[in-house]
Amino acid sequence: MPTWLIVVIVISWVLFAIVLALPWLLKRRGVEMRRTKFGPALIFEAADDDGTPVRLLNVNGTFQSVCYLPDDLHFELACVYHRTMAEVCYDLPNATRALVIGGGGYSLPKWLVAHRPKLHVDVVEIDPRVTVIARERFFLDDLIEKYGAGRISLVNDDGWDYLRRAERPYDVIVNDAFSGNHPLGQLGTDEGAQLIRAKLKPGGVYLANLRCSAQGRHARILDEVERAFSAKFAHVAYVPEWPDKPEERGNNVLVATDAELTLPEGAVVVK
Repeated sequence: MPTWLIVVIVISWVLFAIVLALPWLLKRRGVEMRRTKFGPALIFEAADDDGTPVRLLNVNGTFQSVCYLPDDLHFELACVYHRTMAEVCYDLPNATRALVIGGGGYSLPKWLVAHRPKLHVDVVEIDPRVTVIARERFFLDDLIEKYGAGRISLVNDDGWDYLRRAERPYDVIVNDAFSGNHPLGQLGTDEGAQLIRAKLKPGGVYLANLRCSAQGRHARILDEVERAFSAKFAHVAYVPEWPDKPEERGNNVLVATDAELTLPEGAVVVK
C-alpha cells in the first residue's frame, strides 16, 4: 500500500474519532450539542455583563438566543434589540394579535405573553427541533404552563408561506428570522413589504431584526429594506444597536407603520 494512502487513511480515522468524541468533549465543558435543520446547535451557560447567569443557543456558529436563568427572569429580555421591540409594543395597548417569525429560544414571544395580557401570539419557526430546544431548555414549556396554551400558538412552517396564507390581520408582525447575508429573505423585498402591509391591521406595526451595519459596505441590506418599506408605509425608522459604531454589524430594529408612534431613543427616522 502506498505511503500516501496510509497517511490518508490514518488522518481519516483520526478525524472520525474526533467527530465521535466531540459530544462527549463538549459535555465535559458544560456544552450540550443537538442537531437542527441548519446545523449543530450548542447550548451552554455563561453570565451577562452584570454577572446574571444566562443560557445561550448557538446554531451553526451563529448566536440565536439568550435567556436569563434566575427563576424570576425566565420571561425577561436579555438582548438589547428585543428590548427595543418590546418598547415599541408598549405603545400598542389595544393590540390583541401578534405574529413572530423566527422562534429560536422564543425570547420575545415569551415576553409578549408574560407582559401583554391582551395579546395572542403566533410564532412561526421553520425548524421543529429548535422549538423542542426552546421548550426543554429555554423555559417555553414553563411559560405555557403558567399562562396557558391559548395565549401562544407554535407553528412549524416557513414564515413567508405562513404569512401569505394568513386570513386574519395582525396588530404586530415581528420578523426575527435571518440567514447569512439575506437576513429577511423575501420579507425584505418590495413584494415582502407589500405583503406585510396587507397583513397588518390599520395602525399596525412591523418590526424586523436587521443583522447588518448602519453605514459602510455592509449596510446594503438596510438601504434596500428602507427603500422597500418607505414605498408602502407612512413612517419608517430604525434603531441601531451600535449608534456610536455605525460600520459595525449589529441587530438593528426596523420599525414600519402608518400609525403615529413614540419611537425608542436613538431611532433614526427614514420617512
